[in-house]
Amino acid sequence: MYKAHFHLSRNPFDLTPDPRSFVPTPRHNEALAALYYGVRRHKGFVVVTGEVGTGKTLLLRCLLRLLENSKDIAYAYLFNSRLTPGDFLHYVVSDFGLQASGKSKSELLIELSKFLISRGSQQMTTVLIVDEAHDLSVETLEELRLLSNLETTEDKLLQIVLVGQPELDKKLDSTELRQLKQRIALRTHLQALTAQQTQEYIEQRLKIAGAQQNGSSLFSDDAVAAVYAYSRGFPRLINTICENSLISAYAKQMHFVTPNIVEDVAIDFRLEPVLSAQGQT
Repeated sequence: MYKAHFHLSRNPFDLTPDPRSFVPTPRHNEALAALYYGVRRHKGFVVVTGEVGTGKTLLLRCLLRLLENSKDIAYAYLFNSRLTPGDFLHYVVSDFGLQASGKSKSELLIELSKFLISRGSQQMTTVLIVDEAHDLSVETLEELRLLSNLETTEDKLLQIVLVGQPELDKKLDSTELRQLKQRIALRTHLQALTAQQTQEYIEQRLKIAGAQQNGSSLFSDDAVAAVYAYSRGFPRLINTICENSLISAYAKQMHFVTPNIVEDVAIDFRLEPVLSAQGQT
C-alpha cells in the first residue's frame, strides 16, 4: 500500500519472521552462531531464551535456513509445545518422516532409535527443534532428557534445541530437572536492543526493503527515539510501531515519519513510553 509512496520494494517491518529481514545485532549473531555450532558439533542440548518479542522465532527461521542448505542434516520442528509426553513423542517421530500412526510408546522409541543410529552411522546430523519450549511440562522435558541418552561413545545422536521465554530458564534451574540442566552444552539469552541498536535496526530493515540512504530520511532521529521509548528495544514492538507509523504517514501523504505520528500509533496500541538512561548507547 505505501511501498510506492516511500519508494520501497517490500514491507520493511512485516511481522512475519522472514530470514531475509534478519538484522544481525551482536547478541543475535552470537545466539545464531551458538545454535549452529551446537548442532554441527553434536553438543546435545542447546538452549536460547528471551523475552516476548526479542526475535527468537526469527532466529530459529534463520537456523532452519542454514540447516536446509546442508544435505546431511534432518530436523523435526515443534512449534506447539503444549502436548502430553505421549503426543510429543508421536509428533517428533512423525515429523522426522517415520511411521507413527497406531504405534505404542515403546514402538515409537524403537523406530526413532533405529532412525538415529542409522543416520549416526553415516555421519549425518539429526536435530529436534522446539519453539515455545517454556510451555513444555516437566514430564515432557524429562522425556527429552531420556531421548538424549541415544548416543555413541563419541557422539550425541540427537541434537536438541530448546527456544523459549525466561520461564524456560526457571524450569531448567529447578531441582527436579537438575539432570537435564547438567546436559546443556550451550546456553544464551536474547535481550532487547539498545537505543543505538534500535536506530541501526530500523535503518537496516529499511535498507533491506530498498530505501535510499539506509532509510535515514524516513525516520528522523526524534522519531527513532520515540520508537525506542515506546518499544523498549523489543524488535517485535519496533516492527509494529514502525509499520503503523509508515501507514499513518502515507495516509497523511507525508514522506517521513514524525515523533507525533509515532506517539499517536503508540497510543492506539496502548503503549507507554519507558525513558531510562540504561541502554542509550
